[in-house]
Amino acid sequence: MRVLLDECIDRRLAKDIEGHDVVTVPQAGWAGIKNGDLLRLAQERFDVFITADRNVSFQQHLPRFTIAVIVLEAPTNRLKDLRPLLPQLQQILPLAPKGEVRRVSR
Repeated sequence: MRVLLDECIDRRLAKDIEGHDVVTVPQAGWAGIKNGDLLRLAQERFDVFITADRNVSFQQHLPRFTIAVIVLEAPTNRLKDLRPLLPQLQQILPLAPKGEVRRVSR
């Protein structure tokens, strides 16, 4: 799957997401772009958008986008708090429905 990792997540997590083509928002050249515009751009090149922004589902009308959104819910967005979520993330990545949000938490 083609995965876009939000800039609020430590970029080093991209290397830990195995079996998928993972690109960070800055690598895509989209740093600083707000979520609505970012999702509009991302849906053209990616299957899944991973973020730690818990409000994305309230701020955006996700069914209008053809990209799945996964929200990582950890105490902080530091790598040490996100890494324990990787096994669950790896399981739901291929199943994440487009236009919907899935949450991954401990």
